[in-house]
Amino acid sequence: MSSIVVVGAGIIGVTIAYELQRRGLAVTLVDRDAPGKGASYGNMASIAVTEFMPASRPGIWARMPKWLLDPEGPVRVRPGYMPKLVPWFLRFLAASRPSKLRELEAAGAVLCRRVCEDLDALLKQTGLTHMLTAEGCLSLYADEAEFKADREHIEILERFGFRHEILGGNAIRDLEPALTTKIGKAVLFPDNRSISDPYKLVIALFERFEAFGGRIVRGNVVGFEQSEAGVSALRLEDGRRVAAGKVVLAAGAFTARLSALLREHIPLETERGYHTQIMEPGISMRHSIIWPARAFMVTPTAGGIRVGGTVEMAGLDEPADYRRAKILVKRAREALPELKTGGATEWMGHRPALPDTVPVMGPSAKRRNVWYATGHGHLGLTYAATTGRLMADLITGVEPPVAMKPYRVDRF
Repeated sequence: MSSIVVVGAGIIGVTIAYELQRRGLAVTLVDRDAPGKGASYGNMASIAVTEFMPASRPGIWARMPKWLLDPEGPVRVRPGYMPKLVPWFLRFLAASRPSKLRELEAAGAVLCRRVCEDLDALLKQTGLTHMLTAEGCLSLYADEAEFKADREHIEILERFGFRHEILGGNAIRDLEPALTTKIGKAVLFPDNRSISDPYKLVIALFERFEAFGGRIVRGNVVGFEQSEAGVSALRLEDGRRVAAGKVVLAAGAFTARLSALLREHIPLETERGYHTQIMEPGISMRHSIIWPARAFMVTPTAGGIRVGGTVEMAGLDEPADYRRAKILVKRAREALPELKTGGATEWMGHRPALPDTVPVMGPSAKRRNVWYATGHGHLGLTYAATTGRLMADLITGVEPPVAMKPYRVDRF
């Protein structure tokens, strides 16, 4: 039996491979690195079901000059990379039209409504329910002005029926005593739970995949062998070939380089995300926290506390600028004044970003036996179980439980 080859061993690729193998198919994972060592290694561990809104909003064009000039801003564009970003940014701005926004919000909400059910099912199947924490996420606001500035977000959640609770004063610190008294208001998102260690989750799912008979090939894909039937094999950099009956391209921010080899353009960029993992923080936390006005997040995960956030646009090849990570820690201390940095390590990863914030999930428009699952942005972990279910349905000819048209690869 010819194998289904899934390229990409991050949380999306491993979950798809597991789901296909569980359904009795022969699956080979291909990645140049070990499972979970890409963006999945250092994400913020959040099941962020309330964060599906498109990043592009009306009037965002007016902020773009500041992004170029402010090294500490929530979005940093390296000036030398800006010319390469122009086509992507034009699509990004087009996504901010009010009529388009409603469509994109609905596409994200449809997925996020499924997340808890699909994730619970996946974790029960694999015996990994202990990896999902019981606590939600707190969104912080210093004052009423900050809260009003984020009111659109709350109104969208109310429109789609996502749970939240507005808190004030002592009720906030009853939940998280380490928070500063300067926080005047917060919103609790009880369904935005966290994973105890996102890297270990990928490894655990990969082990279940192997237990069902799945296999992995380490290698860098540099080409495809094609026939009238589609892609028949993948060519690796070291000269090996991997035969394929069907191919799923789920290589995160690197997927566009692979699709280009098939002459299928995907407007995929990388949002470079930074984190600092603090193993001796000097405080304890139960909830994750996010402060929209300061553009950072803090999550208790991986045996310590992880600080991350903001976006840097600089492509796949430029070296990391760890000043971004240090800025985030500085801001986190505004919320958590007793936070220490003992045992801290810094990390940068490549989140796969599409200009409309909606992932690509579905068949190729040009190759009959190729599928894509990419562009999940900062919601890769959130969407993983749902993506695995939907992609396995599509590939095996089962009618998916949601309409897949909004996620097609040729929508741009």
